[in-house]
Amino acid sequence: MNAEQSGADILVEALCDLGVEIVFGYPGGAVLPIYDAIFRSGRIKHILVRHEQAATHAAEGYARSTGKPGVVLVTSGPGATNAVTGITDALMDPIPMVVITGQVPTALIGTDAFQEADTVGITRHCSKHNYLVKDPASLGPVLHEAFHIATSGRPGPVVVDIPKDVQVATARYTKPGPIKHKTYRPQIKADPSLIEQAVDMLAAAERPIFYTGGGIINSGPAASQLLRELARITGAPVTSTLMGLGAYPASGDAWLGMLGMHGTYEANMAMNKADLIVCLGARFDDRVTGRLDAFSPLSRKIHIDIDRSSVNKNVRVDLPIIADVGHALEDMVRVYKARRHPKPDLAEWWSRINEWRAKGSLDFTDTKTEIMPQRAIRALWEATHKRAPIVSTEVGQHQMWAAQHFGFEGPNKWLTSGGLGTMGYGLPAAIGAQLGNPNALCIDVAGEASIQMNIQELATATQYRLPVKVFILNNQYMGMVRQWQELTYSSRYSESYSDALPDFVKLAEAYGWKGIRIETMDQLEDGIAAMLAHDGPVMVDCMVSQLTNCFPMIPSGAAHTDMILQAEEVSGEMDDEAKALV
Repeated sequence: MNAEQSGADILVEALCDLGVEIVFGYPGGAVLPIYDAIFRSGRIKHILVRHEQAATHAAEGYARSTGKPGVVLVTSGPGATNAVTGITDALMDPIPMVVITGQVPTALIGTDAFQEADTVGITRHCSKHNYLVKDPASLGPVLHEAFHIATSGRPGPVVVDIPKDVQVATARYTKPGPIKHKTYRPQIKADPSLIEQAVDMLAAAERPIFYTGGGIINSGPAASQLLRELARITGAPVTSTLMGLGAYPASGDAWLGMLGMHGTYEANMAMNKADLIVCLGARFDDRVTGRLDAFSPLSRKIHIDIDRSSVNKNVRVDLPIIADVGHALEDMVRVYKARRHPKPDLAEWWSRINEWRAKGSLDFTDTKTEIMPQRAIRALWEATHKRAPIVSTEVGQHQMWAAQHFGFEGPNKWLTSGGLGTMGYGLPAAIGAQLGNPNALCIDVAGEASIQMNIQELATATQYRLPVKVFILNNQYMGMVRQWQELTYSSRYSESYSDALPDFVKLAEAYGWKGIRIETMDQLEDGIAAMLAHDGPVMVDCMVSQLTNCFPMIPSGAAHTDMILQAEEVSGEMDDEAKALV
């Protein structure tokens, strides 16, 4: 029979059994027994971040780039509340993550004790599930169940709140068998008759399109390969959400680019004029659909998703299929080939798409005096794409330019905050990705405003000798805020100018990084080359055109057919209803 162990030792034992190699965290009084157990065990690598929000984003970057769940360990009170933004971010996108929080001793819960917070109550609506563990004997089963819930079905964050006395008290730990939750049993395989219907609809369509999302990437690398095969045998075009970039290669013949608010003209017009939309692992969110009553009015719609709550939530579909999208794709390819459907003649459909492509919606004009941000991203891609870099971003214009102009050929190479839009995500996410992929080139494409949200994590990269690269597009504005103020508030730039900016080169050097500044076009290629030549962490401060806007764009509340391609198409005011949708 197993000897009794402290709750803290049981937790470490369970994490090891679950294959956890890295934990991101920050110590405090309510988790000191766990930190002592980690120290004594020596089997788990702990990464000391400088802020708990960064711990969650680093865990997200680790999870998104490796396919393994990210693990976070923080203390009670402010430690837990600081993690809430990252927990919510992981719920929205969705990212598999387990967040272990310390709590005051059970006898003090509800007394407003020092560093007490109702972590379970606070995280109830921003986590996939949460637990307050009151018995050390239940710690092992709870942790195994937490990982099962976080990684199965639609992935997401699970919070495990552990009072300090439970960490000290003793019990026996036995590794549980396969988890069979009483109520949580995601449907992995699709109903075969629904797959057959989907294949028949696809074979009969004259203007089909695959609308793909992050669910394909979450399903694993095989799902991306199956998507490519389905696109090949059907001849249908492929577009993607922000979170789905890389599921289909940007160099692929069927690729239309990203769709939605800052998507390409051809992707949005194809969605609008299609007679069949096959939605694969996406959720019809507002940044994609635009005005709902004008969204793809001519199409029949198939929606394949593992999350029942996402189906028919925003857009009514003709054929809902509940399943893991990777398994559904496998079945669709098999059935399509078995039925010997000929490759459809989509020549007329592709002719229309090529007319929309000819608009050149991502084109831009270089200037002699300034670096255009689009040019900076393309130069970065030219210099790095053969190394298949992992690219993270902060949130704002730079994020959209990276999505538009940095082509991704495979999954798990694009890390960004999509659903929540969290500034400060990119640097810790790049750190997490670098730890999970030690030999990869990891680059955070940042804005000078967003990078300051978690800039203290430069110290984390220094401490663990991580060769992360940060490439700042510095336009001295909170660019996306300024863009909306220009386009909808008659250029009343209320608090969007980034005044009193630090000298990023000196700041980088103060943290032990190499700092590089790029100010003119003739410095761009050499500056990027110098960044790549350095074997340690590098921060590049690339000064770009201050007032360049990110086009194309669909104004909030507008239809896909109302895309704005150039600044001169914009009116300076917007009614109150439209402003509310921004």
